[in-house]
Amino acid sequence: MDKPNIAIICGGYSGEAEVSQRSAQTILKQIDQTLFTPYLVTITRDAWSVTDAEGKAGTIDHALVARFGTAEVTFALAYITIHGTPGENGLLQGYLDMLGIPYTTGGVLCEALTFNKEACNAYLAHHGLRIARSHCLRNHTREFSSEEQELIQSRLRLPLFVKPNTGGSSIATTRIDQWEQLSTAVADAYTAAPDVLIEECIVGTEVTCGCVVLPDDSFALPVTEVVAHDTFFDYDAKYYGKSDEITPARISPEQTQRVQETSLTIAHLLDCYGFVRIDYIIEADGIPTLLEVNTTPGMTEASFIPQQVRAAGLQLSDLITRIIKSKLS
Repeated sequence: MDKPNIAIICGGYSGEAEVSQRSAQTILKQIDQTLFTPYLVTITRDAWSVTDAEGKAGTIDHALVARFGTAEVTFALAYITIHGTPGENGLLQGYLDMLGIPYTTGGVLCEALTFNKEACNAYLAHHGLRIARSHCLRNHTREFSSEEQELIQSRLRLPLFVKPNTGGSSIATTRIDQWEQLSTAVADAYTAAPDVLIEECIVGTEVTCGCVVLPDDSFALPVTEVVAHDTFFDYDAKYYGKSDEITPARISPEQTQRVQETSLTIAHLLDCYGFVRIDYIIEADGIPTLLEVNTTPGMTEASFIPQQVRAAGLQLSDLITRIIKSKLS
């Protein structure tokens, strides 16, 4: 019997496209080619492209039908590894739903909700999760008025983090310690998204916890502690080694269990699927405060999920197989 064709979809329209392509290489390397036939599909604003596992280029149309010479390839499943739009905000998921192609993430609602940090925080806070105090700017002119600054100063306390409300990898994210820095930080965040989220800085131990969510089994991976060399865990810290990432985290067994249980609770509340990673700050009282939910987490060699899988004594290729098979059954 022919092996199912799997489209590993990467790229995207955001500043995370390079990271996405590196994640796709990890998936391509780890996927079991005795069970599946993988193809790398790259989506950009300008073009879609496809290569086979050996790097041979073909053509692909917008119905996700690939052609290599006279051979036509259709896909049994899409393995989405786009970070940012359109793979992490529900757009690609809705498109694949219309094409009738299953995929390895949560559905449209899950992805759209988790991509909007303010909306996701409000939903999870309603269910009892602790989040940072924040204020969201929706200024379509992208001008920051003195009235807005006065309102923020009346509601929030320094230091603050200013970030795009939609986006990831800490792109266009700034920590500010003086009010005079706010307008510049807001302008920078507006370069990456139409809305800007301003959050109070949470003090404590930064951790992140990956989960695997399947129909018949869901489990949390070991927790990683994050110690940034700079003021916070920014893009360079994430992808260029400017941080210490300690797995398992140097926290108590009770705190570890709490983070893992909280992560699974969040994953189920949001109806996540496959790999998901959730970031926190554990405050002095031992309770984790939510930072962010990542539904297509990085899978590069430097990323957390591969580290946590190894720490758990598991094989990444086995988990990828389980995720794919769960959507093909």
